[in-house]
Amino acid sequence: MLSKYVMPGNRVEIQAAERANYIDDDEKKKVYQSQVLDVLSEDRFEVRMPMEQSKLVLLPVNTEYEVFFYTSAGVYQCLATVVDRYKTENQFVLLMELSSSLSKFQRREYYRLSCALDMEARLLKEEEIEALELQIDFLERRLPLQRNVIVDISGGGMRFVGEHIYEPERLIYCKYNLDRGGKTKEYELIAKVLVVKPLEGKPGSYEHRAHYINIDTAKREEIIRFIFEQERKNRKREKDS
Repeated sequence: MLSKYVMPGNRVEIQAAERANYIDDDEKKKVYQSQVLDVLSEDRFEVRMPMEQSKLVLLPVNTEYEVFFYTSAGVYQCLATVVDRYKTENQFVLLMELSSSLSKFQRREYYRLSCALDMEARLLKEEEIEALELQIDFLERRLPLQRNVIVDISGGGMRFVGEHIYEPERLIYCKYNLDRGGKTKEYELIAKVLVVKPLEGKPGSYEHRAHYINIDTAKREEIIRFIFEQERKNRKREKDS
């Protein structure tokens, strides 16, 4: 199955497996970017040794990692162990072996994480919509915004509540912060409203569903990674309790 979906050149993310308790907390938070160099068999593959601040990262042999392959058919996930490190044809290589089956990881994009995130938003003006259609960055960032709260979020969109109505099919500018690894990053996104309805039990408040428009891949993957990390934290808290 590995060779069916994964090809040389595919981008790869590598991070410490949750059950690898012998890796320190700082290491668990790191996500290493790499690239598939070769698929040797249905359970072995080579990746470029990752780098951090222009230095090679020598991931330890016999350590298990979560691996995410970004392929033309979507994102695939598995657990894999580093079995060797070497240099060949001027490339520093990690030889990895699957320790779980390969599975499509759609959940990272479509799983909706329940949350309570402050968000500011407003309707786009006509000239902003025209600029968007021409793929020109033209946003009036000084215009007043309306406060809302995101109650669930995914890599494709969000559900939010507030005291304002944004009609279906309308485009909105929205701004919110996500916290990853102790660092906060602001996101400015355009979304299309899909559904709006009065919030049950709260007169004057409304629930909206919206999906992102023209979101770039890097931002979507960051949101997905945030959701994935929060889900892992939630599972850990449930397990500990």
